[in-house]
Amino acid sequence: MATTDATMPDTAMTATIHRHLARRGLLPAEHYLDAGYSSAELIVQARERHQLALITPLRTDNSVQARTRNGYDRTAFTIDWERRQVTCPQGQTSTSWTPCRQKQQPMIVAAFPLNVCRPCPVRTLCTSAQRSGRHLTLHPRAIQETLDTARAEQTTPAWRDRYALRCGIEATIHQAVTVTDLRRARYRGIKKVHLEHIVCAIAINLIRLHAWWNGHPLARKRTSQLTRLEPTLTA
Repeated sequence: MATTDATMPDTAMTATIHRHLARRGLLPAEHYLDAGYSSAELIVQARERHQLALITPLRTDNSVQARTRNGYDRTAFTIDWERRQVTCPQGQTSTSWTPCRQKQQPMIVAAFPLNVCRPCPVRTLCTSAQRSGRHLTLHPRAIQETLDTARAEQTTPAWRDRYALRCGIEATIHQAVTVTDLRRARYRGIKKVHLEHIVCAIAINLIRLHAWWNGHPLARKRTSQLTRLEPTLTA
């Protein structure tokens, strides 16, 4: 159980949670997260430090080409990491490979020359820049390859079926909110609020154990309003 200030971003706690679980010997082989707690960097970090697989959706490519699905997004380009070069769908290669930092993160910008991009017959599918050729922004290799693989996998039915396992946590969160009023802090100060959270977690565990031992379902199956109206409409 971790308690933080409300302004703490979710992603800042993922590595902390893993360290605490590892210290107590409780790390699972797989950790199912929602998008708020994940990033490609955290997937790589968990794999390298803890041999832990993060099963989580990653934010999709927000480039114009990817959003409109009308053009050459990152996946249309081939990256040669050893030669530090990128090849476009028309077979042209980048002429510069510039490591940099963006938002305090290491990045790489690969650029294509203007004299190659300007006469390209499919230029409008690639870039709208008038004074330069196409620029492609990449993460370091391990992160970029992880990002590309994860984005491709999360569009498949097999991945969606696997990730459906995480749905169970939403019921736990709902129960914690409705039964213990977890969203409302009764005390001031992180230490007191943390103690309150621990008590709430113990209460939820006891309620669920009692339900399990006595064969009581944790919650009724939910149906939409339209489904509930069907018997009335039929009558």
